[in-house]
Amino acid sequence: MNKVPTRIDGRFKLEDILGSGSYAVMYRAVNFLNDDVVAIKLEPPDSIPSVECEYRILKQLEGGVGIPRALWRPATLTVLTKPAFLVDFGIAKRYWNITTETHVPFCQGQHLTGTPAFASINNHLGLELCHCDDLESLAYMLIYFLHGSLPWLTSDDEELSSSFILEHKVDTTIADLCAGIPAEFTNILVYSHALSFSEDPDYNHLLCGLCAAEPAPATCSLDFSQPNAPIISSPISNNVAEITPLCISKATPLHKSTHILRPCNDSLFPATTFTPHQKKNVV
Repeated sequence: MNKVPTRIDGRFKLEDILGSGSYAVMYRAVNFLNDDVVAIKLEPPDSIPSVECEYRILKQLEGGVGIPRALWRPATLTVLTKPAFLVDFGIAKRYWNITTETHVPFCQGQHLTGTPAFASINNHLGLELCHCDDLESLAYMLIYFLHGSLPWLTSDDEELSSSFILEHKVDTTIADLCAGIPAEFTNILVYSHALSFSEDPDYNHLLCGLCAAEPAPATCSLDFSQPNAPIISSPISNNVAEITPLCISKATPLHKSTHILRPCNDSLFPATTFTPHQKKNVV
């Protein structure tokens, strides 16, 4: 980001960078009038606007546990409340039309949004996103935390194209992706593929499964306070995922597709086909 101001709104002094993404940079800042420490997100003036949208969502959610109080001025979002557990709503959008009381319609030709490494396959293919895509992305992030990497992240130094990531993501079976992790985490990914486009997930079902899961083995060290520290991996047991069998809700049967997953253990991962959500599933 070019020409970053040292002060924001005449009272906030920017300090260290807390994080950054495709759309904006988050800074630690101090209000020199009262010494309050806040977080400030800045986006380039020539970028696709996301900060104002994020501010509007935060104002609607304000008061919830972990939802920060926020201020907004052009291209700047200031987070005032701490601790804040959930702040990144930059690319969030409504999925329900409150006027017509209907789900957003299925459509194609959309642009990839978010981080390609964790994006759902539907996101890569340019399809309208829904709950199942959020769950698929969540599953990828949880697996990343457990393994310390993902099969399509082949290099720390090379910037991988979204087409490369999609190709490897499609070719990676669930059995290979989830090898060595508790089955409850695998269930989230399988369950996300089982949902139709406008279907509401049974979050209680997923949460109960995670709460009942055995502690996940430490397969790597992810120290976010030391961003340049190497990831240290340890041997992964191949039978950890056999502790608990897959338990897919009967209300959400699997749907056929053109992509066949080739599991290495037919008894644990039966041959299953998955597909992007189809227009016929739209309410």
